[in-house]
Amino acid sequence: MFNFIFKKPGEGELSKKHHLVRKAILLFLVLVLMLVSFGAGMYITGKNKLVAALANKESVYLGKVTGKYTQDTGGRLSQDIDFNLYWEVWDALKAKYVDKDKINEKKMFYGSLSGLAASLGDPYTVFFDPKDSQTFSNDLSGTFEGIGAEVGLRDDVITIIAPLAGMPAEKAGIKAGDKVLAINGSSTVNMTIDAAVEKIRGPKGTKVVLTIFRQGFKETKDISIIRDVIYVKSVQTVLRPDKIFVITISNFNEDTADLFKSAAQQAVKDNPKGLIIDLRNNPGGFLDSAVSLASEWVKSGKPVVSEKSTDPSENNEYDSSGIQHLNNFPTVVLVNGGSASASEILAGALKDYNLAKIVGEKTYGKGSVQVLQTLSDGSMLKVTVAKWFTPNGYSINEQGIVPDVIATTTEAAINAGADPQMDKAVEILKSKF
Repeated sequence: MFNFIFKKPGEGELSKKHHLVRKAILLFLVLVLMLVSFGAGMYITGKNKLVAALANKESVYLGKVTGKYTQDTGGRLSQDIDFNLYWEVWDALKAKYVDKDKINEKKMFYGSLSGLAASLGDPYTVFFDPKDSQTFSNDLSGTFEGIGAEVGLRDDVITIIAPLAGMPAEKAGIKAGDKVLAINGSSTVNMTIDAAVEKIRGPKGTKVVLTIFRQGFKETKDISIIRDVIYVKSVQTVLRPDKIFVITISNFNEDTADLFKSAAQQAVKDNPKGLIIDLRNNPGGFLDSAVSLASEWVKSGKPVVSEKSTDPSENNEYDSSGIQHLNNFPTVVLVNGGSASASEILAGALKDYNLAKIVGEKTYGKGSVQVLQTLSDGSMLKVTVAKWFTPNGYSINEQGIVPDVIATTTEAAINAGADPQMDKAVEILKSKF
């Protein structure tokens, strides 16, 4: 049982006049998120252009919080909210917190904006301070330090969406679907995705211990992982001896569209008997990359994916550019529970147009649309604005893409170097030779 000690408020409370001048400041905090111009958007338009100079990591939390007390501009809210409460809490923390020398106003300010985004209860709507914005941008460029695994939230538990091929997490034995119950001994209960990522990441050569639970385990298991520099070349190819051309796509990063274009040209040159597009454990990324890749099969002008929001006027369709270098090759797309977001868009489009056979396991079901907005000080706001739908109107979100042919694998098979899902894809293609 918890015990609390309360004290009555002391003398010298803030004057009414002092309160009035603070009255609209929280509205200002909300409006600043609304009024700054939208950035390119991570999923809407592809390559986000950061402001020229993000704050240095060392100086992110230096400087003063300006505009704390602003006159009421006459703005009104749709609900009855007293902005004074925000500053009452702010001042109470500064006045009463035991370690006053450890208080940092910038951290308090950015923390409140993080809480504002988190209050929506959507794990994909996130505020990034300038330092985290820089880290996030590095992620999208394909270079960072860590363990090389995408994490998400599934049933309120931090979950591995996909370990990246050849990276420390995969080498240590981490699998898609693993539940991360603790990080370096700290429980992940009620932990946000971003807090988990921050704890998991670290400098090259350092160790992190994940306590994981996996279906089939009788108890949890601690897995030690040595962090490394993670550089992800998102597209790799191989022409098998049986003349099947395999294209493995690990992410939809900034380099993916160009790398896949080169892969498609190589495939045309090699003239294989069939194609296997391996999207297993691909956590997604840029929308424009997914649309570009789908255009290698889908006819020009046909929708690859549509987005629907609460405002019908903001609904959009993203059409194929109709490159169609690969539409004459029999194609199988491999997916599993670690295939998410842009992976599901590509697989869904090829399935709906009967341009490929989808093989493997049901995908993750990450079908919500985020825009990435760069703010005035180098911070970023990632906001869920809509949901994805396949060309036939199927909602990807929380449902995933169901394969045409279910093919599973086991840990024993993987440990033995076997790949039953790839074998099934090859079998299907050879039946068409």
